[in-house]
Amino acid sequence: MAKIHELSENLTNQIAAGEVIERPASVVKELVENAIDAQASRIRVEVQNSGLKQISVQDNGSGIAPDQVDLAFMRHATSKIQDEHDLFNIATLGFRGEALASIAAVAHVEILTSTGGQTATRAAFAGGVKKFQEDAGSAKGTKITVGDIFYNTPARLKYLKSPKTELLKIVDIVNRIALGHPEISLTLASDGKVLLRTPGNGNLKQDVANIYGRKVAEKMLTVENEDPDFTLYGLVSEANLTRSSRNFISILLNGRYIKNYQLSSALLDGYGNKLGGKYPIAVLAIEADPLLVDVNVHPTKEEVRLSKEKELSRLITSAVTEALMDEDEASPLFQLTPFKDKTQLDQLEFNLKPNVVDTRRPDDFQLEVSQVAEPEGKTDITNKKETETKETAEKKENKQEEKEEKTSAPEYVDLNQVREDDQYVLTKSWDQHVKEQTALPPFAGGEEAASPVTSKADQLLRQHLPALRLLGQMGGYLLAEHEGDLYLIDQVAARRRLEYDQILASLEKDENYQQGLLEPLVFDFSVYDYQKLKDQLPLLRQLGLEMEDFGQNTLLMHSYPTWLKGEVTVQVRELLDQLLSSRENDGKSLLKLVAAKAAESNVSRRVNLTGAEAADLLLRLQTASDPYRDASGQLAVVRLSQNDLSKLFKKGK
Repeated sequence: MAKIHELSENLTNQIAAGEVIERPASVVKELVENAIDAQASRIRVEVQNSGLKQISVQDNGSGIAPDQVDLAFMRHATSKIQDEHDLFNIATLGFRGEALASIAAVAHVEILTSTGGQTATRAAFAGGVKKFQEDAGSAKGTKITVGDIFYNTPARLKYLKSPKTELLKIVDIVNRIALGHPEISLTLASDGKVLLRTPGNGNLKQDVANIYGRKVAEKMLTVENEDPDFTLYGLVSEANLTRSSRNFISILLNGRYIKNYQLSSALLDGYGNKLGGKYPIAVLAIEADPLLVDVNVHPTKEEVRLSKEKELSRLITSAVTEALMDEDEASPLFQLTPFKDKTQLDQLEFNLKPNVVDTRRPDDFQLEVSQVAEPEGKTDITNKKETETKETAEKKENKQEEKEEKTSAPEYVDLNQVREDDQYVLTKSWDQHVKEQTALPPFAGGEEAASPVTSKADQLLRQHLPALRLLGQMGGYLLAEHEGDLYLIDQVAARRRLEYDQILASLEKDENYQQGLLEPLVFDFSVYDYQKLKDQLPLLRQLGLEMEDFGQNTLLMHSYPTWLKGEVTVQVRELLDQLLSSRENDGKSLLKLVAAKAAESNVSRRVNLTGAEAADLLLRLQTASDPYRDASGQLAVVRLSQNDLSKLFKKGK
C-alpha cells in the first residue's frame, strides 16, 4: 500500500494554478481585479504575443509595503478577509489569496510596487521561488510583469488556442471589467497598439461607445430599478438592435462580472416577443448586500450563488419592460453627430450612370415570384360591398393576415412526417434489389468505407424530385401527384431551397453581381469583433461584400451583392453576426451558412401563386440540391404513397 505524504508547497501551488490560471486571459483578470481592490483609478494592461510572451499590468493604487511582498506571493495570504464571518460579507473582487501565488508557480513574475514613500520595492519570483528583492524608484502604485507563462508546465501549453484566439479572450475579459467599472480608466495594448481606452469619468454610455461603437451607444436605453435588497442600473439596446448570441450581455454583481442563466433569461423576458429569436446588447450593474451573495463557489469566481434570485429576476424584467415602454421619451446622455442621409433620388441618379457597376443579369436569371405576385387577401378585400365601412374592412384584413401567419407555419402530425427510411419507391424487382444491396459494404466484405445501404431508386428519389402534376393550392401549400402518390409541398421552404441553391452557386463561382453605393456604409464593432473580422476581409469579398479597414474598430462597405434584398444595413449586419457567431472554420461551411441565412431573409413569407407560377416552382424543384428540405432542415416536401394513404384511412382491416 502506498504511503500517504504531504504534498510540497511548489506542487500545491501548481495544482492551485491549474484551477485559477487557465490561459493568459486568466492572468489579466486576476491582476486587474487586484488593482481595482487597491483603489486604483488608472490601470494599463500591455500584452506581447497575445500574453504568451509577456503580460504587464500597471496601476496607481495603494501599493504593497516592502515587508509584505513575500506574504503577497504566499498561498492563502490576503488582506481582504480576517475571519470566517468575512466569508459571508465579501466586498472585494479577490480574496482567496491564490492569484499571485498561482501565477508565480507557472511563470516568471516581477513586481515593482510603492505605497507612496521615498523608495519602492522590486522583486522577482519564478516557479514559486523568490529570486531577489531590492529597493527601486517608482510612483505610487504597482506594476506586475508576467513572462513565459507555463514555462515549467509545458503540457498546459497544448491546451491553449491560437495567439489570435488568446488575444480575443483577453479583450473580452477587459471589456467586461471596463463595463463594470466606468469610474476607472482602463487601457489595453497589444504589441504596442492600443486596443481599448476608457476615460474613467463614470459615464457608462461613454464606455459602451468605446467598446461597442458609437452607433450602438446611441441606441442604448437606461434601466433603473430597486427594492429593499437590490439596486439595478444599466443600459439595454432598443428592440431593433440585436445580435445573434448572448455574448453581448454583461451582468455585473457588485462590480464582478458573473455568468447567470436565470438573470439573463429575466433580461430577455423584459423584451417579450420583440427580439424574434435574437439577443440584445445589455450591461446590467447590480448592487446587493454581500450577505445575499456567495462568491466562493468557483475558483475563478465567475459563478456565484444568490439568495432571493427570483425577486432579482422580477426586478430585472420589470426594469427592462419599463425602459422599452419609455423608449420614445428617453433622451440620450450625449448626442453624437449623425451621418449624412442619402436620398433615393441621389442613389437612383448614381445607378443610372454608365460603367459604374455591372448590372448585367446572369444567363439563368429568373424573376422572383414574390416580385410579381399580389399579396393574398387583396382580391377578397376589394370585392367587398361598397356599403361596408372602412373600419370593418380593416378588421377583416387584420384577421386575414393573422390567418396567413398561422397557415404559413407547417404543423404536421407524426403520421405525415417524412422519415429518413420513408423515402422509397415501390418496386416489384425485389430479388434484384437484394442482390444490389448485398454487394455493398459491409455485406460484400470490402475494406473500403461503408456507405448507406440504399437502392438506386432510393438514391434517385433522395436527390431528385420526380415530375409532379399540380393538383391545386391550399393556403401556403401545393398539392401534386406522381404515379398515384400524393405530394404536399411547403411553398416557402421550397422557394428557400431554390434561393439557397442560386446564391450558393454564385458564391462558389465568385460571380457576385455588385450594387455600388454613392457613399460607403460605416459599420462600427467592438474591439473583439473588429479583430475577428479584419482577418475575414478576403472571405467577405468572396461573399460580395467589398469592405475595407477604416481603423478605430470600423469597417467601410463600398458595394454589396445583388442577392441581398431589403434593408441593406440590416441584412449585412445579420450576415456579419452569423460569421462572428459561427464555429465553422473552413470557407465552404461559411459560404453555406451565409447562403442559408440570405435565403431565409429573402423568402420570409408565402405569396399567392398563379397556376403557371406554381407549376414552374415544381419544375425547378426537380433539379434542386435537396428538394425535400430547405437549407435549415425545414421540411419542404412530404410524400404519401398509396400504402400510406391506405394506412391513414385504415383500409384492409
